[in-house]
Amino acid sequence: MKLTIVSGRSGSGKSTALHALEDAGYSCIDNFPIDLLQPLMRNAIDRGDADQPHAVCIDARTADLDGFPATLVELDRMGVDCQVIYLDALSPTLVKRFSETRRKHPLSNAATDLKEAIDAEQTLLEGIADLADLTVDTTHLTAQALIEHIRDRVIENSRSGLSLTFRSFGFKYGVPVDADFVFDVRCLPNPHWVPELRPQSGMDLPVREYLEAQPLVQQMYEDIKAFVDRWRRCFEENNRTYLTFAIGCTGGQHRSVYLSSRLGEHFQQSIDSGIVLVRHRELNRS
Repeated sequence: MKLTIVSGRSGSGKSTALHALEDAGYSCIDNFPIDLLQPLMRNAIDRGDADQPHAVCIDARTADLDGFPATLVELDRMGVDCQVIYLDALSPTLVKRFSETRRKHPLSNAATDLKEAIDAEQTLLEGIADLADLTVDTTHLTAQALIEHIRDRVIENSRSGLSLTFRSFGFKYGVPVDADFVFDVRCLPNPHWVPELRPQSGMDLPVREYLEAQPLVQQMYEDIKAFVDRWRRCFEENNRTYLTFAIGCTGGQHRSVYLSSRLGEHFQQSIDSGIVLVRHRELNRS
């Protein structure tokens, strides 16, 4: 029996994620009470619906969030294959989304403004965020990009192996909140200072050839590759399902893109099971 729990702050894209799961054949319920999770799964098992995947949304509107960890333990004892997906975005982005849609935040009232409600919601959901199998930063994601992300990392993942994501980014735009490990490659030679390479990216052959000729770049690649290869096995043995490695340079255009792409290519060929994804945050944003 498979259960996916979607949670996160209001405005982070939970409804979009839930709709993507529903379109993929999941039985979905929004704003679901925690204390009804066990009865829901027990009834599904009794009906013989073990092959039907379920998804529920649990957020700040749900009572008794303190009981979430104990509920996960009980679901595991029932034999439920449960994964928790936590969506979030930077607070200024959430404020902007609410301002544009003119929706009322569930925690706002006469004494609490929108920014205060969003910050309070983060504190309220900390217990769920800490237990998440996958955290998705939707700050720079469109609705369609989020749907594709859920499809790639949740729906298409058979859970037969570890799902690895290599994400390039620019430090000038902030560190991705969904990163499990962050590698800073700003110490490497920068193609930005080569005039003919500046308008290109780490996906283009001239930039790749320039970086491949730099000994420091090759040493960084080998070190990160060895780190990922060693520690992904430990996480996989510990039943970890998702790992995101964020690789950042200054603007997220050259060095981080090259290294993320090359690491993704290597692990796509070297692992027997699981999913390997490569995402370039600043290129997508552009």
